[in-house]
Amino acid sequence: MKSIVRDMNLAKNGHLKIDWVKEHMPVLNRIREEFEATQPFKGLKVAICLHLEAKTAYLAKVVQAAGADVYIAGSNPLSTQDDVCAALVEDGITVFAKHKPDPEEFKQHLLMTLEVEPDLIIDDGGDFVTLLHSERPDLIKNIRGGCEETTTGVIRDKALEKTGDLPFPMIAVNDGYCKHLFDNRYGTGQSVWDSILRTTNLVVAGKTVVVVGYGWCGRGVAMRAKGLGAKVIVTEVDSIKAIEAYMDGYEVMSLTEAAKHGDYFIAVTGNQYVISREHLENMKDGAILANAGHFDVEVNKHDLAALAVSKREVRANIEEYLLEDGRKLYLLAEGRLVNLGAGDGHPAEIMDMTFALQAVSLAYINEHYKEMKNSIITVPYELDQKVANLKLEALGIKIDSLTEAQKDYLQSWKID
Repeated sequence: MKSIVRDMNLAKNGHLKIDWVKEHMPVLNRIREEFEATQPFKGLKVAICLHLEAKTAYLAKVVQAAGADVYIAGSNPLSTQDDVCAALVEDGITVFAKHKPDPEEFKQHLLMTLEVEPDLIIDDGGDFVTLLHSERPDLIKNIRGGCEETTTGVIRDKALEKTGDLPFPMIAVNDGYCKHLFDNRYGTGQSVWDSILRTTNLVVAGKTVVVVGYGWCGRGVAMRAKGLGAKVIVTEVDSIKAIEAYMDGYEVMSLTEAAKHGDYFIAVTGNQYVISREHLENMKDGAILANAGHFDVEVNKHDLAALAVSKREVRANIEEYLLEDGRKLYLLAEGRLVNLGAGDGHPAEIMDMTFALQAVSLAYINEHYKEMKNSIITVPYELDQKVANLKLEALGIKIDSLTEAQKDYLQSWKID
């Protein structure tokens, strides 16, 4: 099947981007060396749905180096980089993706990637699994299993598992330690603010940032906002997380109350319409709204449009909504994932660990799928340890090891 990309003439710049991230992904480089020797995916088709930028491109090349025929589509209309797509095609990977396609075209690209009848998948937001379950169950038969990248995707897969409709085993890479502890916290924390700063060119210090949701992503966003000099308010629906945010030094209150104070609002919940009319009506003039969840549903754009008398793009990736009372509210990246819709996503060194975990998890599921149930699989601890050890090695850090006597002591009920 022939690739669908915007412009093959952009390939040179795409290669430069991929070469740059490769230099900063030592863990994935080590995994690639191992895969080139062992060829775990030899003769297999691997379909990938991820944010199609340089770091994802290098993961695709690592999977290809392991012997796979690789087919890839973007997981977000705004995050696909056309030059990277062109470079991948030149490297022998089949790509179905363009930056900012219309909704039907975007869906068609996902379906075309699945129509190659893959043996393994890497999914983002549950897009592949949902399409297979709801529209194309005929394409499931060859799929051995796959890996899921995001919190949103794991939630959707678990919902299918609960009803007995998950069609094959999926490893929840998002829940691995080397994913949520580092990618979700440090990656999201930095990339969200990188994107907001480059998009708005406004100061953060001294302003009030409202972080909606205090999961691992929310923790990272709040931490970086504090580091930039902002006053941080956290809103939550989980009482335990709310107490954690309070003890981490943030103000905690309802979003209805926080709406009156915020200069920036960043939603990181994975849920729909968490910022809605009741909050928008109470926001101050000039408030900036951003979403760092997978889908563009966290800020209720229907309510925002209903309140506005006009809308215009005032800067790339900034839409100004003029309300009847004269207030202006600003929505970044169309309410889509701001760190990729208006930026380059997580730093390469962070995605190095996440994508290394993706690669070894995919090899694990390929090796063990026959003995697995159609369920959500926790990342085996030894894979997390493998990636962490490779990261420490790349950083030049050495740590201690338990002696055999210490290991025995930790397994014993006796106290000597």
